[in-house]
Amino acid sequence: MDGRWPGWGADAGLVVLTFLPALLSQPYVDTSGAAWASLTVYEAVGVVILLVRRRLPATAFVVGFAALLVALVGSAGAGAKLSPLVFLPLAVLLYNLGNHTASWKRTVSALLGVIVLGVAGLWLNRMTTDSGDFQGGLDVLAALAPMPLAWAMGFAARTRQELLAAAERRAADARRAQALEAAQATQRERTRIAGEMHDVVAHSLTLLVVHAETLRARGGELPDWARTQVDGLAAAGRQSSGELRDLLRMLRDPADAAPLQPVPDLGELDALLDSHRAAGGTVELTTAGALESVPGPVQLAAYRVVQEALVNARRHAPGALVRVRVGDAAGELRCEVVNSRAARRGTAGAGVGLGLISMEERVGALDGELVAGPTEDGGFRVVATMPLDRADV
Repeated sequence: MDGRWPGWGADAGLVVLTFLPALLSQPYVDTSGAAWASLTVYEAVGVVILLVRRRLPATAFVVGFAALLVALVGSAGAGAKLSPLVFLPLAVLLYNLGNHTASWKRTVSALLGVIVLGVAGLWLNRMTTDSGDFQGGLDVLAALAPMPLAWAMGFAARTRQELLAAAERRAADARRAQALEAAQATQRERTRIAGEMHDVVAHSLTLLVVHAETLRARGGELPDWARTQVDGLAAAGRQSSGELRDLLRMLRDPADAAPLQPVPDLGELDALLDSHRAAGGTVELTTAGALESVPGPVQLAAYRVVQEALVNARRHAPGALVRVRVGDAAGELRCEVVNSRAARRGTAGAGVGLGLISMEERVGALDGELVAGPTEDGGFRVVATMPLDRADV
């Protein structure tokens, strides 16, 4: 409804500007009853024609010209004269014909129709009017002479609109082509990265698992502590291989992103902590709340935060006690991992330095917050808080 009012308002304004001048100037031309009757009927018909001009531009022009012709010939036959401003609606209809009629056949047909009507009207005017003052002459020709300019202006406006529409279509096509090219380039880069990761990482992981399994097969020759370490190494290698395989599949084809491996959640924290203990670490876990009801994306993010924090503790603070606290309260999940001072020197150059960055990005994607930094006793603390209403992420 709101979109119609501007169009109706413009039409109302055009009707006033087109028909009111003739009414205002008619008293200065002829005040006879015949003149007013012809003008009133003509303008009533003209208003209807003007309102339907966009739907039927050629028909509206022909009918409008015929109505004007009848008014002029009828008033002249009764010895009355109309204001020259009665030609204003004809100019509007000609502009509309040029602006809304794309078919040259219809345009030419409309022009031929008004020429035929004009000749017939001139003949009727000569037959019904004896006085030369009421026969069409130079005054009518002077009013009709500039009319083709109105059609030319309408045609120019339509041509400009078509050019703008064509330019917009070309711009839209260019944007679509650019987006397609960017998507293809992204996919090519994904495929390249997947190939590089397969060549650099997958082969190394495969060799790691093969060596670990070989050591397990000769477990009778190893001490007890070594057998435990080898079991943990083999399990970690197999898990990493599975997760890497899923990651490579997602990089090669995002549409095939369904993981083959089960997505880890908070229910697997005990297994994660056991692997940390098997690697020689000491860890304590405290949980609170119904963690099983936490949305899956939040559980996965919390699991990854604990996993990365434990890895960092093993690298930089070996032998340190690690305390893990996970609980939900006040509509958010809070995950805290704190390790004490290192019991021995950490591994120099361990890691690639992106652990905290990846944790922060993962938590931030869920509208959460990550705080990490050293503690007063020389340890390190990581705290992640994530809202529980982001299950749709």
